[in-house]
Amino acid sequence: MAEETKNTIALLNGLARRTYYKEDEISDEFLKSQIYPEMDDEEFNRLVSRFSGLMKNMVSADMDFNQLEAFVVSQTKRREGALTEGQANAFRRFWKSHKNKIHDSLVVDTNWNNSLKQVSWRIDVKSQSKNVDQINEPTAIMELQLQGNSISKNTEVVQFEMDENKLITVLQSMKDIESEINKYSHQ
Repeated sequence: MAEETKNTIALLNGLARRTYYKEDEISDEFLKSQIYPEMDDEEFNRLVSRFSGLMKNMVSADMDFNQLEAFVVSQTKRREGALTEGQANAFRRFWKSHKNKIHDSLVVDTNWNNSLKQVSWRIDVKSQSKNVDQINEPTAIMELQLQGNSISKNTEVVQFEMDENKLITVLQSMKDIESEINKYSHQ
């Protein structure tokens, strides 16, 4: 049973690396030669198809560990093609170590635009201006660090200034957004 669990985890790791971590050099032939060299091709292809489908169900549902347990138990009680206890244990161990990594990989892959990585700001007092009445007025200096998407990984920094009125407007808008999110997330 320990050998079966070890082989199942190895196969699941290989499938995850190929499917979710984009390691295209991992082929079915490579996995078969490394993990199940004695198994015939047809049986191996059925196993890969079955495990890939189960993994896809786990990933698409973003199963927590209670859901995973119910799912694995249901797969062990099937009449045909049921998981063995060793395979079920392998799925549990695999999901425990890969759930967050696969989730993060999918988030990166589906992010088309830049993402905000860091915000920093400070308050300065203007000491020079075209208009004399703007001197000694507090100004918020904002700096946004943007990370490129999965295709373009470059980082860009955007800087701008806001006067007190604009800062109040932005803060109010952020409070409005937060209240809307809270309103819908507690339903």
